[in-house]
Amino acid sequence: TRVRLKLQFDWRLQPVHDVIAVLPGGELPDEWIVRGNHHDAWVNGATDPVSGMVALLAEAKAIGALAKAGFRPRRTLVYAAWDGEEPGLLGSTEWAETHLAELREKAVAYLNTGSVTRGFLQAAGSHSLERLVNEVGRSVLDPEHAVPVLERTRAAGIANGDDKERERLRGKSDLRIGALGSGSDFTPFLQHVGIASLNVDFGGEEQYGQYHSIYDSIAHYARFGDPGFDYVAKAAEVNGRLTLRLSEAEVLPFTLDRTAEAIADYATELDELTDELRQASEERERLLADNSLVLAADPQQTFVAPPALDRVPFLEFAPLQNAVALFVKAAAGFEAARSAAVERGLDTPERNALNRFLRTFERRLTSDAGLPGRPWYRHQIYAPGQYTGYGVKTLPAIREAIELRRWDEANAQIRQVSALLDAARAAIEVMSAKLANPGA
Repeated sequence: TRVRLKLQFDWRLQPVHDVIAVLPGGELPDEWIVRGNHHDAWVNGATDPVSGMVALLAEAKAIGALAKAGFRPRRTLVYAAWDGEEPGLLGSTEWAETHLAELREKAVAYLNTGSVTRGFLQAAGSHSLERLVNEVGRSVLDPEHAVPVLERTRAAGIANGDDKERERLRGKSDLRIGALGSGSDFTPFLQHVGIASLNVDFGGEEQYGQYHSIYDSIAHYARFGDPGFDYVAKAAEVNGRLTLRLSEAEVLPFTLDRTAEAIADYATELDELTDELRQASEERERLLADNSLVLAADPQQTFVAPPALDRVPFLEFAPLQNAVALFVKAAAGFEAARSAAVERGLDTPERNALNRFLRTFERRLTSDAGLPGRPWYRHQIYAPGQYTGYGVKTLPAIREAIELRRWDEANAQIRQVSALLDAARAAIEVMSAKLANPGA
């Protein structure tokens, strides 16, 4: 069968329109919580992005009602409806690049949604915000089962996960949030500017076959996506609580031990990945040497034996392993020092210094040089893969060098990422010492 396609493109430049609403903070106006969702769509876009945009507007409307009654947030709230997300994250990227210096100085966190349907709480982002997500997830009830939304998501993981996942979920009360790659407007804030970010929504029970098509209509959404719009309301409630807890906290609710745990897991994965590649190379060599592939092939079908794979060396992981171990220890020490300092009471200068350290800490996980061949992507812990679309690669500079079998580059990136973690760890230790000895 032959199909003839005639393609027509419109290459004219067009303006995109971001809509930004700002509620200045009454006490800390130069600390910003940025909350966003895009408003442009392929065709109707009832699920993507209107459902998420409605949730954001409901949340903003509730905070607006509080403001009319006299409420002023402690920190500034910035609500954004981004344009041009579907063609390439244009509105959010241009805004973030335009306000780069100001965001680096003032931004506390960026919270994103994209679409909302029936189902389970879905959260991914900076692991320093993981504990906050769990706390909020326990405080909001699922509309279908009347249990906390966190518990329903946990139950789904136990019911549908493999043995390893079940064991992990049953052993811990908190959920591990996912890592962010790309695919929505958190990308410039997290991976270019280095702002702690979250993407939080609901889904999993709708068969999402209408994605990016004309069938993503209001009628379809009201029948299949979220009848009654119960989960849109829950998305507004969850994200509203996240936003206000970040805004109103005397001490920002970032937990660096969760970041350290995640990085340690990713480093272990790299070691395991290298071992798997080494085993695959050795097995390929054996299959070629004993002619098994040729003998097993159908002689009536064309068959060409694959080439031998290059030898996988033992990489120089020691610097990374040392850096991660010291980072984990420093993060645990920081959490203990912070708890003790909060319990004894922080004066205003101490609290301001601690909050500045916390809100800017994610920037310490970025590099001005960016990733190899992709300097715009500065974050060294999370990035979209070069060939995975939205899919995330953790410790991306090292991981992708290994996957591409560039062994010298992998060793070089191990050294660079280790140095970055060492510098971040040193900063943690300095802040821990200040908290433990405020008069020193």
